Amino acid sequence: MKLKYFIPKTLGAWIAFLIGAIYFVVPLIGTFEFSLRMRRGEYSFDAYRVVLTDPNFQATFGYSILLAIMTIIFGVLLVVPTAYWVRLRMPYLRPVIEFITLMPLVIPAIVIVFGYLRIYNSSSWLPFTGSTRATDILLMFGYVTLALPYMYRSIDTAMRTIDVRTLTEAAESLGASWPTILFKVIFPNVLSGVMSGAFITFAIVIGEFTLASLLNRPAFGPYLQLVGANRAYEPSALAIIAFGITWLSMIMLQLVTRFSKFKTAGN
Repeated sequence: MKLKYFIPKTLGAWIAFLIGAIYFVVPLIGTFEFSLRMRRGEYSFDAYRVVLTDPNFQATFGYSILLAIMTIIFGVLLVVPTAYWVRLRMPYLRPVIEFITLMPLVIPAIVIVFGYLRIYNSSSWLPFTGSTRATDILLMFGYVTLALPYMYRSIDTAMRTIDVRTLTEAAESLGASWPTILFKVIFPNVLSGVMSGAFITFAIVIGEFTLASLLNRPAFGPYLQLVGANRAYEPSALAIIAFGITWLSMIMLQLVTRFSKFKTAGN
């Protein structure tokens, strides 16, 4: 009787998996095959060579990587103390904090950026758009906002696996200050959550288009759109490269998650 029910369930799961794999893999294979046809009559990696040697690609990709690093650092410095303090001293604020961190999921990025342009234009009391560096900072704040739901969830989930109160009291009994407790006691114990949020943030920043385009910054997302509107084979190569970057971030996320589970089981 068990075998009778086991086979249909297993077969159905494999069929669903194959359908999903075909849905995602076939377009990817088609895109990759098209990107190799830049040279007439034969396959070549000319499109990838053109893209990778393009100064605009190098400049925009480097700019987005720098913005991603800045976004991760600022996001961690914002979320870790907040999640820690709410869990330790103000648990009654958890619903409010969770609601605030979920807001970027329901407010479109274009609404956020138009709000920035309205409030922080060059004639306002805080003219972020009046200079290049200030606009970069404004763009970083926008990226932090977009990544906030994922960063907060990752770190808060990691904090649930440790006894924050006991660790804090033990550190206080040894004379540790609040910065020491936060960065030398709590932070190492939630590092898996920090890394998970960091990889998701990196993937978001690399592919984001709306904020960077409307703030007129030389990011990788607008470069993808510009190449896609003016060339034939290079956009396919860029799509494969962007897909590879995203999947590399997801693979690293899975590795960090598995390592943290293995470490927890070992302890």
